[in-house]
Amino acid sequence: MKAIIYCRVSTNKETQETSLIRQEEELIQLANQHQFDVVEIIKEQASGYDLERDGILQLLDQIKLNNIQAVLIQDETRLGRGNAKIALLHCILKENIKLFSISHNGELQLSESDSMVLKIVSMVEEYQRKLHNIKIKRGMKRAVSQGYKPEKNLKNLGEHSGRDKVELPIEEIVRLRKNGLTFSEIAATLRGFGYNISKATVHRRYQEYLEKELD
Repeated sequence: MKAIIYCRVSTNKETQETSLIRQEEELIQLANQHQFDVVEIIKEQASGYDLERDGILQLLDQIKLNNIQAVLIQDETRLGRGNAKIALLHCILKENIKLFSISHNGELQLSESDSMVLKIVSMVEEYQRKLHNIKIKRGMKRAVSQGYKPEKNLKNLGEHSGRDKVELPIEEIVRLRKNGLTFSEIAATLRGFGYNISKATVHRRYQEYLEKELD
């Protein structure tokens, strides 16, 4: 099982530096005990309330890049404090990563309150996905009812999908905009019809169209 060791202390004091060394030594022992293949040891001195930490961002990157199965920490507060801890626990656990801690001498056991909050966060995230999908379907139905013909505009999509500049049916963007759809709704509608497009790009193309009309 591939694993990463993560150690953190909050300040640069000499006593904290000693704690950082001790964390590393104890976590290496824990890894050996469970026969983990430690691919990286990350150590940093930063506040646990801060999400913008080089070490923790490196940890999240490595989880996705190196097929990591476990993260070893002294205890859950080493990941973070307060809301930062919950956010990071959620990011790690949803990737099916196992957390092992010295404090539990094995797999981390979350407190009842932390478990409850994480369940709520997962539920909210799931409902956000559902709402996003509903928004796409609504935009698609609205566009089709107003005359949008996806079979006409998507017939050559495969030829253009690799281009740097995405080919878009600008006439449909303009028409949908005139019919009252927001840029976000237009982008969601076009994504539903196969265009990999963002709200910002739709807005930019619409502005380009307006500028050309004024020339």
